Amino acid sequence: MTDTTSPALHADIAVIGGSGLYRLFAEGTAETVDIDTPYGRPSSPVTVGEMGGRRVAFLTRHGSDHSVPPHLINFRANIWALASLGVKTILSSSAVGGVSPEVPPGTLVVTDQYIDRTSSRPDTFYDQGAVQHLMQADPFSPELHALAVEAVRQDGGPFRASGTCVVIQGPRFSTRAESLWFRAAGAHTINMTMYPEVPLAGELNIETINLSFVTDSDAGLAPEAGAEKDEDAVSHQLVLHRLADAQPRIVAALEAIIRSIPADFVPRDQVAPDAVAEVLSRPVRRADAGAHAAPTATL
Repeated sequence: MTDTTSPALHADIAVIGGSGLYRLFAEGTAETVDIDTPYGRPSSPVTVGEMGGRRVAFLTRHGSDHSVPPHLINFRANIWALASLGVKTILSSSAVGGVSPEVPPGTLVVTDQYIDRTSSRPDTFYDQGAVQHLMQADPFSPELHALAVEAVRQDGGPFRASGTCVVIQGPRFSTRAESLWFRAAGAHTINMTMYPEVPLAGELNIETINLSFVTDSDAGLAPEAGAEKDEDAVSHQLVLHRLADAQPRIVAALEAIIRSIPADFVPRDQVAPDAVAEVLSRPVRRADAGAHAAPTATL
């Protein structure tokens, strides 16, 4: 089994790639590791390489071939695997729809709030032993959020310094009524994966920054049935097409944010450190053979 505490695999920062972002490092410049966790196999192997002058771990949220649907992502395995490498900050990339005219397609959003509308997803590490209550008034690090905003601002393209994302169960998209409801609730964007990824990271005292790219206008910003078709209304093909076009901009923004994170950054203790240590000391398990099975960690 690979020793994930090896200096060669250590990383303070991780990037979780959303839809469309399946590789971060040039071929042959990073090390790849499969990591066993107490929760089974992560969505993909983790690659560790250099970006923005820092050692960075990279994991693809939906798998390297986009085979894992949002409601079946093994979020606990993903976060635990990154924590085992020493990660203290996660920079997450997300494809989102816009449910408000304030965030048209093509906008980069540095998210600062979410509304959870998912169901039946394992969403805590503390379902055994001592009870831990995580504060989520500010789910994303206020300090890192401010740094990320300034980094993305230099991009010069459409961006928004804050935004509330409603997280739906998926994999289906919204009805018009739901889009209107989410907008009335104060949401700016819509996504299927931000929860429970963000609070699970917080439970292990890992700070999160989210960079979202608006690909569409959800249910056409909820026009009435029979109204003129909105060319920005969401479809799977539209999302993938716009993400492909935006990849250079998204990756450049990720690198700029990584460069802005101080080397001596210390995350908040959102949960007692001894409780976090207990979670990270839990024995790993070999996953059963089949989909998402975890082999012994190897390079």
